[in-house]
Amino acid sequence: MATYTPKNILITGAAGFIASHVANRLVRSYPDYKIVVLDKLDYCSNLKNLTPSRSSPNFKFVKGDIGSADLVNYLLITENIDTIMHFAAQTHVDNSFGNSFEFTKNNIYGTHVLLEACKVTGQIRRFIHVSTDEVYGETDEDAVVGNHEASQLLPTNPYSATKAGAEMLVMAYGRSYGLPVITTRGNNVYGPNQFPEKLIPKFILLAMRGKTLPIHGDGSNVRSYLYCEDVAEAFEVVLHRGEVGHVYNIGTKKERRVIDVAKDICQLFNMDPKTCIEFVENRPFNDQRYFLDDQKLKNIGWSERTAWTEGLKKTIEWYTNNPDWWGDVSGALLPHPRMLMMPGGVERHFDGPEKCDSETSQFTAKSNQTQMVVPIPKKNPAQKPPYKFLIYGRTGWIGGLLGKLCEKQGIPYEYGKGRLEDRSLLLADIQSIKPTHVLNAAGVTGRPNVDWCESHKTETIRANVAGTLTLADVCRENGILVVNFATGCIFEYDAAHPEGSGIGYKEEDKPNFTGSFYSKTKAMVEELLKEYDNVCTLRVRMPISSDLSNPRNFITKITRYNKVVNIPNSMTILDELLPISIEMAKRNLKGIWNFTNPGVVSHNEILEMYKKYIDPEFKYANFTLEEQAKVIVAPRSNNEMDASKLKKEFPELLSIKESLIKYVFEPNRKTSA
Repeated sequence: MATYTPKNILITGAAGFIASHVANRLVRSYPDYKIVVLDKLDYCSNLKNLTPSRSSPNFKFVKGDIGSADLVNYLLITENIDTIMHFAAQTHVDNSFGNSFEFTKNNIYGTHVLLEACKVTGQIRRFIHVSTDEVYGETDEDAVVGNHEASQLLPTNPYSATKAGAEMLVMAYGRSYGLPVITTRGNNVYGPNQFPEKLIPKFILLAMRGKTLPIHGDGSNVRSYLYCEDVAEAFEVVLHRGEVGHVYNIGTKKERRVIDVAKDICQLFNMDPKTCIEFVENRPFNDQRYFLDDQKLKNIGWSERTAWTEGLKKTIEWYTNNPDWWGDVSGALLPHPRMLMMPGGVERHFDGPEKCDSETSQFTAKSNQTQMVVPIPKKNPAQKPPYKFLIYGRTGWIGGLLGKLCEKQGIPYEYGKGRLEDRSLLLADIQSIKPTHVLNAAGVTGRPNVDWCESHKTETIRANVAGTLTLADVCRENGILVVNFATGCIFEYDAAHPEGSGIGYKEEDKPNFTGSFYSKTKAMVEELLKEYDNVCTLRVRMPISSDLSNPRNFITKITRYNKVVNIPNSMTILDELLPISIEMAKRNLKGIWNFTNPGVVSHNEILEMYKKYIDPEFKYANFTLEEQAKVIVAPRSNNEMDASKLKKEFPELLSIKESLIKYVFEPNRKTSA
């Protein structure tokens, strides 16, 4: 099972109930993760919920609204966010009947702002959208199987309708823009820190005050309840093991009628249910039952741990010890509360001295680790962009594509004017452009192929060895990371890595292919670059793009050959992997990386795809390696690269055959589907 490791996580709505438990858990358990929490501190939020995290160095609090596009974009860029866990929402069904427009604004528009920011910044590796079981609508009373993740969405109240609408936006951004989204749909949650508009904390606080417990209707409505720490663990599992594009139900098959919940609370308070339970007018529409199938989440390693009685006792103990946690909540304890505006503002949420520095917009409280960052764009409209790339290889294929990608992502860039082997010109480029990163796609591969290098060895050494080393050295002196586009054509199948075995060469393996002078120079410079701690080496192999007219494209080449060999090889789909190279620069990744799609594909398999998608009349013929050797000067490298390191860093990376179809053949399809 592939696992995902985030670095900088933005959690929205994290001063609320569920999200605060998730934030505190991640801050506590993963000190290497930076946790940035964003909350506008609405009536049901409380900074005290985050008290366990306030003094942690990997925690930052930001007061703000997800509906502010400027703030969201600012945070994603300045905090280098790669993961979003989106909890922020209006969630109380009763309130949605009285102020449904507020739910549309928060739950749909707010989600849309976040998604658009993710699209624009292009740096998000996971977007976990937190939804609800209520989007499925009412479950039949006699159903023995719960709603599974592919069940139809049939929301019945304004709250669940806005959550379903938000889900549709999330799904659309996943499909249209490739945003790596995951959605969760959860049962009811209970436990410490919950605002008492919800059933269980409301009943507990009323019982503590010796008042009757109001039940909507006859109390026969059935709900499933999960303890908050179990749910926090579920989100921890989804974060690390959830699969992009999937939905996960977070649920339990242990159901309880509302009347039984009230009776259990009465029993723990030694109250007589007959006199302490009051039946009141029902909601406009009160779903009878929500029932989930939670097997999919169990399959990736989660299970419910806390029994109902144990969790309820823990919750009662917490509220008993913290009766004034929320201040005056009398309005929330009404049988039918409406959108509450609690008195006191920030004073109610945080019980420490405050200081606000208007110049830096930093909020500090008891702990200097708790910070509010609120950008003021009007005072500084021309903020320095976080990245500026200097690209070498302007006239080359990959170098040209890198420039187009920077334009598309809004990253400032310039092409270098100096030749790599001229140190003084490289220094002049760096001093005038002042880049944050250098992308090197310059070098000699041969004209029209690597055979050229066999008769131009001096020129090949000058560009591929001396030039690359000079660039790395100049950048090291100036503290700049170099992303160097290298080659994987430095290996060949051998006894330890036989053809068809699925055993690929790893990053630490020593090159074993010396058949061509081009490959010799590339292996030589890769070994020397290991001494530079500012270099990220990307081993590209047999590059392919969706531009089938480009003569450098591997597919274009083999469709023009009279005959081809038929050997499986690792290859690089540039349409998928070049954006990843930009992300690697942003993450300041270093060392050697096999920069290929996982798996192998043979020449014949590619040409069969070409026939299927482009030209059914296309014909090709094979010849052997021995026959090929008669028409080429230098032997060619054939191998499989192990891409597991890259796949671990970018779990959404497609296999070579999947990527070929998605990025190359489907966009160029000329045959009927």
